[in-house]
Amino acid sequence: MITGERTPMYTLGIESSCDETAAAVLKDAREVLSNVVASQVGVHKDYGGVVPELASREHIKNICYVVDRALTDAHMANHDLDGIAVTNGPGLIGSLLVGVSYAKALAYSLNKPLVPINHIEGHIYSAFLEHTAIEYPLLALVVSGGHTALYFSPQPEKYKLIGKTRDDAAGEAFDKVAKLLGLGYPGGPIIDKLAEKGNPRAVKFSPLKITDGRLDFSFSGLKTAVLRFVELEKLRPVEASMENISGKVLDLLASFQYAAVRTLLDRAKRAAQLTKPCSIILTGGVACNRLLRVTFKESFAEMGLPVYYPSPSLTTDNAAMIAAAGYPKLVRRLFGKRGRGRSFLPLDLNAYSNLKLA
Repeated sequence: MITGERTPMYTLGIESSCDETAAAVLKDAREVLSNVVASQVGVHKDYGGVVPELASREHIKNICYVVDRALTDAHMANHDLDGIAVTNGPGLIGSLLVGVSYAKALAYSLNKPLVPINHIEGHIYSAFLEHTAIEYPLLALVVSGGHTALYFSPQPEKYKLIGKTRDDAAGEAFDKVAKLLGLGYPGGPIIDKLAEKGNPRAVKFSPLKITDGRLDFSFSGLKTAVLRFVELEKLRPVEASMENISGKVLDLLASFQYAAVRTLLDRAKRAAQLTKPCSIILTGGVACNRLLRVTFKESFAEMGLPVYYPSPSLTTDNAAMIAAAGYPKLVRRLFGKRGRGRSFLPLDLNAYSNLKLA
């Protein structure tokens, strides 16, 4: 992380990669002055997932309010900002364009520097907002509804992709299993809560097998196994109160969650053995899962490795993490030798749905 004598420095972060319109103001590298998120869960709930067209429209409706609220909560005016960081990928292209277009217009009107941020890098930086003991090299598992990937980072802002999902992201699998059983959307928090009441070893799911030896993930087979069990046992979607869910459904949820967590842990442990990191970072929306956190903490403690993860408000999509990732880039542009005397208003900045981090 870059810190220095040129403080305080105030960064506005803007995030709109999926279905959360978010803005945050960060002081220097870590101090979050405001972190505002406008959720769209209510808009997409009836569809069992995010509808891109609706998400884009909601971002347009919310972006001005969210940024204004972030500045108000931070007790700042927009001219007090030193720079702006905005997510330009990966994500839903329509959603991304709303945030990028707004950030470009704001930066131009204020004559402030603007830096594009990869959403995945933002998730990695979210851990640094609350943990000062993180050491490089590090291994990061970014696991959410749209992403499941392992990155090795030998030093700040340097990344190597170690493993990625070949089909569904882990969070997407949770959502689909929840939808199959009539539990609602998003599925992750619901399954996390209900799984505590079931037996995680009641249903035997086969471990993931990838024959080419790569550290990739796959959740389509597990999802299909859940579907077959539901059909075999003739389980019906939950229609009544959550308090009256059958024991078989609870056992199924606990077993599914256990299998998904073991898959994530297996790949992460193998990656750690290969890369020899000093720290493990667990982040992304699925990192809120309690079994996943406990399992990672206990398992990596046996290897002598500390595990760091953000608090729930910083684990899911937010703009504080985007500002954190933007901070070192803005420092270089404002104070680095190559940045002096240059204007950094990239009005040709675009959004990319499949933007790569490594």
